[in-house]
Amino acid sequence: MSDSQSSSSSSSSSSYDSASMGLPPLNVVENHRGTDSSHTFSQALTPMGSRHWRDVVWMLIFLAHLIVIGLALVVFGLNRFRKKDRLNIDRYTVGLLENMDGLTEDFWPLYAVAGGVGIFLGWTWLLWFGSHANQVMKFSVHLLATYLAVISVLCFWGKQLLWGFTFGIAAAFQFLYVISVIDRLPFTMLVLQRAVKMVWDLPEVIRAACIFMLVMLFWLALWSFGVAGIVALSIGDGRHWWLLVVLSVSLFWTGAVLCNVVHVIVSGMVFLVLTHGGREVSSVPPKPLINSLQCAVTTSFGSICYGSLFTAAIRTLRWEIRGLRSKIGNNECLLCCVDFLFHLVEFLVRCFNKFAYVQIAVYGKSFNHSAKDAWELFQSTGVEALVAYDCSGAVLWMGTLLGGLIAGTCAGVWTRIKCPNRVVMVGSTAMLMGMILVGLVTVVVESAVTSIYLCYAQDPLLIYRWDAAFFVQMSEKLHQRLQHRSARTREVLSHRIDDQIQETVGV
Repeated sequence: MSDSQSSSSSSSSSSYDSASMGLPPLNVVENHRGTDSSHTFSQALTPMGSRHWRDVVWMLIFLAHLIVIGLALVVFGLNRFRKKDRLNIDRYTVGLLENMDGLTEDFWPLYAVAGGVGIFLGWTWLLWFGSHANQVMKFSVHLLATYLAVISVLCFWGKQLLWGFTFGIAAAFQFLYVISVIDRLPFTMLVLQRAVKMVWDLPEVIRAACIFMLVMLFWLALWSFGVAGIVALSIGDGRHWWLLVVLSVSLFWTGAVLCNVVHVIVSGMVFLVLTHGGREVSSVPPKPLINSLQCAVTTSFGSICYGSLFTAAIRTLRWEIRGLRSKIGNNECLLCCVDFLFHLVEFLVRCFNKFAYVQIAVYGKSFNHSAKDAWELFQSTGVEALVAYDCSGAVLWMGTLLGGLIAGTCAGVWTRIKCPNRVVMVGSTAMLMGMILVGLVTVVVESAVTSIYLCYAQDPLLIYRWDAAFFVQMSEKLHQRLQHRSARTREVLSHRIDDQIQETVGV
């Protein structure tokens, strides 16, 4: 283990020496394959007929789930639309739901507010980030913990003890995580700035995000119509929350699928631009956006549906464990427990990671195959140390969560005025709507970040041709991280050897 890391560190030294002079690293030139990489990658991007359908079972499951959920939403929404028990289904819900006198249109406008706030916050965030990245990042990171704490206090004040404790614990975790990664934020800001620069140079990906946001709005209109009917049907007792939980999980999966479709489209475009050295060069194949879109919604759609179920949860757990692990210190017992969880999550990351979507966009592989290949590429080149150090995904997630909380708060305040006993029910579901809408914007930047890292691992000269100054900064940081890992490995090994010597002398 130490040998491999020391070899990685030594190879990185040559990268650092040449990078400090503003030149491509020596090992990059030595390892550069004799073929034209842009030609190879474009061949992977363009042929639609040669691609095979991947993870078809998951695509069928997702489409079947959409049909079933869609029919249920229509039924629940129409049953209380302008007339109580229009479809005469209340007799089937006796004993399951408490039938009330509310109507669907009493609560549907509340979700419209959440949708409007989510769209406004998403595009305002992207526009503001393009010109004031540093301020936006600080705003998202530091305001989130404060906002969660304020909501926790309001929940306790409203005698919602469970939600008060939930938001309070979330605020504490957010505060501890920010403290643990505060030294990584300057590099994270650098990466995000370059990703936003790339996105703004590709206006077609912004238009693609707008199209999918309209698709998501259509589904949210139907989803909120059905949920409004359910809210009007039940008073919100704990026995009735199971129905909203099922619909919320369905919405989360649907929103994740649409976000990751955008991820695949943007990744394909960014990878194409980087491999060809520009958007306007003659070697770029015709209609690249259409080709990426066609692959994302046909042959690769099953892989996107499959990965969308698990990737977000595993990534969030990994961020928290990494932040906790870096601040434990010398507590051997706690370190042992956290290391067990860390290695378990790292194993899951090999099968479920966001970089798989770039491989899906470029090569059309299955999701697990893409995730495994991407992770092995990062580990074999040492770039995994840089990926682990970067917090851009967590920062973007904080912005998404903050946008959802604000949207949920706006809907909750109106609900408090109009119908006080439905505040938590409407506020929590409206928060999920806001998060999905903001996430459809932030995923554009995140997909650019993942493409940049994968290109750097595949062929660092691609980044050098695109932005030489950024390449130098990445190479310097990679050198520092590899040296840090090598030093940490030597320290751990020396402690173990000392312990073994002491045990032997004692015996």
